[in-house]
Amino acid sequence: MTLRIIIVGAMTFVALLSRSASVVNTLAATAADRSLTSARIAKNSGSEIRPFHVNVPEADLADLRRRIAATRWPDKETVVDQSQGAQVATLQELLQYWGSRYDWRKVEARLNALPQFVTTIDGVDIHFIHVRSRHPNALPLIITHGWPGSILEQIKLLGPLTDPPAFGGRAADAFDVVIPSLPGYGFSSAPKEAGWGSERIGRAWDVLMKRLGYTRYVAQGGDWGAGVVEAMARQAPAGLLGIHTNLPATVPNDVGAALAGGPAPAALTEQERAVMDTLRKFSQNGGMAYLTMMGARPQAVGYGLTDSPAGLAGWMLVHPGFARWTYGKNPAESPTRDEVLDNFTLYWLTNSSTSAARLYWENRDQNLVSAASQKTDQISIPVAITVFPEEVYRAPESWARRAFRNLIYFHEADRGGHFAAWEYPELFAGELQNAFRSLRGSGS
Repeated sequence: MTLRIIIVGAMTFVALLSRSASVVNTLAATAADRSLTSARIAKNSGSEIRPFHVNVPEADLADLRRRIAATRWPDKETVVDQSQGAQVATLQELLQYWGSRYDWRKVEARLNALPQFVTTIDGVDIHFIHVRSRHPNALPLIITHGWPGSILEQIKLLGPLTDPPAFGGRAADAFDVVIPSLPGYGFSSAPKEAGWGSERIGRAWDVLMKRLGYTRYVAQGGDWGAGVVEAMARQAPAGLLGIHTNLPATVPNDVGAALAGGPAPAALTEQERAVMDTLRKFSQNGGMAYLTMMGARPQAVGYGLTDSPAGLAGWMLVHPGFARWTYGKNPAESPTRDEVLDNFTLYWLTNSSTSAARLYWENRDQNLVSAASQKTDQISIPVAITVFPEEVYRAPESWARRAFRNLIYFHEADRGGHFAAWEYPELFAGELQNAFRSLRGSGS
């Protein structure tokens, strides 16, 4: 079986370590010691937490390079932009780098410097990174990724969140951070039965936090992670103090009806109408095609993604989060070329493209941005929202307040897109610190 892998973006992680190397090493060692203590306790109760180490067989890397070299390419697109998908010449250049100069081993070494664990919940092995802050009274936080991302989106948050003073912040804003891989993603095993949608994952995350000894915590998620944390908010398990999301379910029913072909509501503000028009245009231009395919036939999509690195990369690059990504042409851009290839390599080496796509099928009856679909009227715990300007859906505050009765924080950031934590980790960490500040010291 191919080993499941998780990756740390090389260039940015080097920068993080250069700023606070001793702090990060101390945090990792402390977290490992304390989490291993939890593991010994859990083992006695039949819920073992097992340390995890990455060691990819060289044969798997050689096979990846061989498949890249043997790619059978389609003919050139008939347009001058990416409206038909990733352009052949651009993707060929990316694949040439991936197959000849990209170095997985650098990433593997950095990952193994972090405290990683696996524990079995409801029959699925859940992989997670767990870093405890050295600062007292740190607030426990669980962060959930989506597709086509992974925990790589949040790795760069570890320093700013666990040790704010090293990044110009306050020790009082520190977090203990848990970053799990979704079931069927990365090192987490693939469910062997149907039924692992957002609700079940949300319940599993509460089990994970309680298993780690946390009786009070907060949760954050974007993309499918948004669906998971909103499910957790509906479930309102004891100890969950509040949630933060950067893809909130706030589209009202009347706007949803208009997007489905009905008349536009008459009382929309200029901002609300602009948001509705953007969503309509995005859908009309095929922006939701990948979601439709994976929601309907994930197994069919998975054959090509599992057999061809070019197919996997070309498919993932249709996601709107990569719409403005320049394939490494801009050396100052984040995520970098290597970071994006880290993410693609994660999916490839773990053979998780199909199992990851099934999350769309499991949630095929849901709309992540619809208030009705996500049943936001059932959420009473505190909710915090950050809107990033380059995200496809930029929720107006008026809709957010209609959707969530207990909205404690709403902020429009000045930069960032769908992968904001990946792009601007210190900015994103600051949003979480501001969003959850009022909940520190709250009881369970």
